[in-house]
Amino acid sequence: MAAARIDPLTLEVVELIGTVVARYYEEYEQAAAEHGLTGAQARVLGLLSLEPMPMRRIAQKLKCEPSNVTGIVDRLEARELAERRPDPADRRVKLAAPTEKGLATATRLREALGFAREPLAGLSDEERGILRDLLRRMLGETVP
Repeated sequence: MAAARIDPLTLEVVELIGTVVARYYEEYEQAAAEHGLTGAQARVLGLLSLEPMPMRRIAQKLKCEPSNVTGIVDRLEARELAERRPDPADRRVKLAAPTEKGLATATRLREALGFAREPLAGLSDEERGILRDLLRRMLGETVP
């Protein structure tokens, strides 16, 4: 059975998505390095700056093994950017949380990501909303 051909528009969209992702990761790695962090450490710190969370949830969000997250959080702790604390809802569970220094670093990292912001700034609120909804649909998430 012959493989189905992909139409030119789909190929172009896939290429554009790949280019956007590559540029985002390139800039993210560069911003992380300027703060003495790896890209993975910066991504974990960014997640923690939104809310403290258990290692397993961090691993799910980053699509990696919990043991990898443990090592990353260990290194963030050694730099006083993160800490482990008991979960108030279940004291058997430890949450990784940013320290004040970690929150400040996460903010500076976000501010350094011009590529992630600047192209979106050229879109109207309506266009950004449409793009968000389309990306959510592509990921199988329900759109409110």
